[in-house]
Amino acid sequence: MTLARLLPFLRWYKLLTPATLKADMVAGLTGAVIVLPQGVAFAAIAGLPPEYGLYTAMITPIIAALFGSSHHLISGPTTAISIVVFSAISHHAEPGTTEFIQLALTLTFLAGVYQLAFGLARLGVLVNFVSHTVIIGFTAGAAILIVTSQMKHVLGITIPKGESFFHTWIDVWNQAGNINLYIITVSASTLVTAMLIKKLTPRIPYLLIGLIVGSIIAIVLNGAEHGVKLVGEIPAHLPPLSLPDFSFATLQVLAPEAFAVALLGLIEATSISRAVATKSNQRINSNQEFIGQGLSNMVGSFFSSYAGSGSFTRSGINYAAGAKTPMSAIFSAVFLMVTVLLIAPLTAYLPVAAMGGVILIVAYNLIDFHHIKNVLKNSPSETAILLVTFFSTLFLELEFAIYLGVILSLVLFLARTSIPEIPTLGIDADNPKRPLININKKPVNQCPQLKIIRIDMSVYFGSLNHIQDTIHNIVENQQIYHILIVSSGINFIDLSGAEMLITENKRLKQHGGGLYFTGLKSKVYEFVAKTYFFREIGNDHFFDSRNEAIRRIYKKLDKEVCESCNARVFIECN
Repeated sequence: MTLARLLPFLRWYKLLTPATLKADMVAGLTGAVIVLPQGVAFAAIAGLPPEYGLYTAMITPIIAALFGSSHHLISGPTTAISIVVFSAISHHAEPGTTEFIQLALTLTFLAGVYQLAFGLARLGVLVNFVSHTVIIGFTAGAAILIVTSQMKHVLGITIPKGESFFHTWIDVWNQAGNINLYIITVSASTLVTAMLIKKLTPRIPYLLIGLIVGSIIAIVLNGAEHGVKLVGEIPAHLPPLSLPDFSFATLQVLAPEAFAVALLGLIEATSISRAVATKSNQRINSNQEFIGQGLSNMVGSFFSSYAGSGSFTRSGINYAAGAKTPMSAIFSAVFLMVTVLLIAPLTAYLPVAAMGGVILIVAYNLIDFHHIKNVLKNSPSETAILLVTFFSTLFLELEFAIYLGVILSLVLFLARTSIPEIPTLGIDADNPKRPLININKKPVNQCPQLKIIRIDMSVYFGSLNHIQDTIHNIVENQQIYHILIVSSGINFIDLSGAEMLITENKRLKQHGGGLYFTGLKSKVYEFVAKTYFFREIGNDHFFDSRNEAIRRIYKKLDKEVCESCNARVFIECN
């Protein structure tokens, strides 16, 4: 069992049969064809030479498949990660240079270290507290930034390097008269062809067909003599060994950006793996997924690969193509290696404008219009997360946009959990079993001296003010000093919550009352039993059953009030 945890591929290799291998090979071949144009495009978005996107698609999926938990997740270069890499490194080095490449590798290694550490610390559960709307808003904003960055390539105009989103579009407007018709013809033909192929025959690799058509158009128009630049020949070899820069100064500079890359990559990978798992009925281990993503980036940084994560497009197609095990991701990487060795020289004829047209399509596909529409229509809080993340991505630093979206998501989560439901309960005398029911659902008589409430959430630092206010209202407005808390909905009590309950019990005791608890879950009871909470409250305030609690508390009530009471809600009253 321990060995299987260290080497998770030992769990699924037993599933391999001739039938599954055949299915995985078919899915892998499909994935290799799809990732070929995507890898080149993503590298361009990241500010790296085109071959680095392909290197990432060769190394990252193999390591992630071996050490992750998903049977269908395909890792590799992604649009969102690529634009964050560009944003992080372009402040320190010129895109495409040797220095830029080495910094990108260092950033990748650091991001992998963060991810591996999160996985080993078993922090996979933290992703559950980050709204998926953060990713939706960020990727929508990233899509707009990607389109903005490609305007100079698809229009053939000159835009100064380092221009902001807003100023870039001002430059586009001012230089509208300088658009190169040859360049825009190549980019438009690539874009239109790819979109038509996708609509008419979606199973065909439409991006690849679009690039081929764009390249042919450039040759026919003799574009080289009219300003149509070419990508250049991609080296026809496997990923070469590389070495990140481990100097203290570099690590110190890139550590904050690497954390943003790591966080975004983890949210992407776990969200995608879970989305696919809902169709395949597979259970995903978030901690193992963190470890797989971390190792894939750490190992990849030594094989000329930049930061990668799970790809929704390739993972979805992998599942639809009939993949059965993670071997499909490994086959995809191997087929891509063979393909690059065979056709790499042909990229010498690939126009930059055609690549720009493909990137525009990639950016468009990045926007989840359906989800955005649902969020704007149905959830004000999620809308706030969406809009803040979206506009922060456009106008602020990308790393800060990610942090801001995540923080806002956590704040709204804490806001929801800080106001737990605390219904008042009464005994339904009409039912022979005399159950406790919510008085808002059925008005029943209540005891004027004993209030029964139920806390439907954990008692922790975020919720204690609301719980404390509820107790104060009972005491001050109803002059009731005996309060029985039905604790079946309490999953956790932290030290702040325990301190608050002790304080409230002391205040009630000054009036001759107290706080009482019944129905505590075993784990919560173990916590209160081994801390000062149990001792300070008193063991006579904890009961195994509701009937026992009422019977014991009834003896402490003011009998003069009981004699004149007409409610008679408890059996003891009669």
